[in-house]
Amino acid sequence: MTTETMTTGFAKASDTLNFMLAGNARITLQSEKTGVRYTYRVRQTENGDAYFVSLLTGSDNESDYTYMGLMQPDLYFRLTKASRYGTQTAPVRAFCYVMKHLATGHMPPSVEISHEGRCGRCGRALTVPSSIASGIGPECAMKMAA
Repeated sequence: MTTETMTTGFAKASDTLNFMLAGNARITLQSEKTGVRYTYRVRQTENGDAYFVSLLTGSDNESDYTYMGLMQPDLYFRLTKASRYGTQTAPVRAFCYVMKHLATGHMPPSVEISHEGRCGRCGRALTVPSSIASGIGPECAMKMAA
């Protein structure tokens, strides 16, 4: 018997952003037109004032991420000296396209955004239906609300 990673799509921009900014999120963007998909890890910096964005570039979805850039809490994404990608590369353009839409409170058209069934804050498996929909476990949701 094979096991596949559960993925669940977001329906609302607010849930998507809440998940992405939880501190330790993995999110997949898939074009509904072309089928091309990219998986990103969005981790909050230690001092909490920004987020490191990395792209999954290998087969190990736990450790094969390549640093892409830095995102501010106001959702502005920028490349840095350590960035491995240019502004015109497809993964950077896809991420910026999605963030532009989410920043205005709208889901981007023709893009499915999903998570793998793990809390965007602590990484534990989600089992409560409302948590699966939001991408944040009940304990983490309470901590984030405080």
